[in-house]
Amino acid sequence: MSHASVTRPSLEIERAELEGRAERLVEHVRAERLTGAVIFDRDAILYYTGFAFIPTERPMAFVVNQRGEKVMFVPRLELEHARSRTGIERIESYVEYPGDPHPMEVLKRALSELGIRDGIGADEDGYPWVFGYRGPSLSELTGTRVKPIRAFIEDAMSIKSPAELGLIRESARWGHLAHRLLQRYTRVGATETEASLRASHEATLAMMETLGPLYRSQSMFSEGASAGYRGQIGRNSAIPHALAGNLAFQRGDVLVTGAGASMWGYNSELERTMFVGEPSQPQRQMFAHMVRAQDLALEALCPGARCADVDRAVRRHYEANDLMRFWKHHTGHAIGLRYHEGPFLDVGDETVIRPGMVFTVEPGLYVPELGGFRHSDTVAVTEVGIELLTYYPRDLESLIIPAD
Repeated sequence: MSHASVTRPSLEIERAELEGRAERLVEHVRAERLTGAVIFDRDAILYYTGFAFIPTERPMAFVVNQRGEKVMFVPRLELEHARSRTGIERIESYVEYPGDPHPMEVLKRALSELGIRDGIGADEDGYPWVFGYRGPSLSELTGTRVKPIRAFIEDAMSIKSPAELGLIRESARWGHLAHRLLQRYTRVGATETEASLRASHEATLAMMETLGPLYRSQSMFSEGASAGYRGQIGRNSAIPHALAGNLAFQRGDVLVTGAGASMWGYNSELERTMFVGEPSQPQRQMFAHMVRAQDLALEALCPGARCADVDRAVRRHYEANDLMRFWKHHTGHAIGLRYHEGPFLDVGDETVIRPGMVFTVEPGLYVPELGGFRHSDTVAVTEVGIELLTYYPRDLESLIIPAD
């Protein structure tokens, strides 16, 4: 009796999609009359090859020529890793950095053999500074002009495929659980370290139990679901990018949270403003302005609008209510393989919003004597509007932690 073959389910981006991305890169190389492209950025390499790695002083690159031939350039310690993860036949490796000869001489030889000699597209003119790296620029190495193609790469990354959207939705699901646990474990006298570790640990274990071998983080910064405060507690909540300080929660604290989960490299962002005990009337008013600003941003965010339009809608509300003195940042940013991507919901960004883009929507107000007030939700743009990928409660009463 014959048995039909069974394909093991996976959350990983399929090889066919990766190959399609590389084909579009080759098409761009041809359209720009370039002989090839060299990509050094870690996230862009992951986008085109599915290869996740930790960038160090050892230079690495993904290379294609106008015929579509592909090469990975890696240090010896990444050779087997790159071969197993990319499926690319040609892997050029060097022994070590700084080495003798310099690793970039290996790349130079590979480029020459691929016919990449005059007119090279690259995201950077050489491997960038990482952990003390020093080496020649790509233009110095090859003696030819290097044309920036970072904008093309970032534009491609900004439009998410159905598979990418699925991973971001999955990330949001486990970020929601981590945040729910964070709220549960936050209490007077506990520390942010305790609450964050318990919530993140339990959410990650639940995720592993549910997804099992389907899950991989593919992140340098996270091994699962996480939630915490990053020091945005009490008066420090008015500092948008504070750092964790193992602060103890006290009655009257305003808290700004953050939660998410790296899912095969893809990220979501969930942030909420919470209170330990009943907020004061001024705090309630500022919270209401913040929620109203986010509502206005969500109303303005739609296909065909410009990123600047979304930020202007928020700023108009701030200006009409004398709140600009409490403003510290734009309304949001794209998100995906990077937790901050372009384009940006900012008055200086006239990018037209397109279906497939995914943004954080996070207008904030920061009042030193009251605290910081910011919700952040991850939002996908569809053909007809938007889809909220995060769904944690936004109303005030759901975000008050009893102080007794």
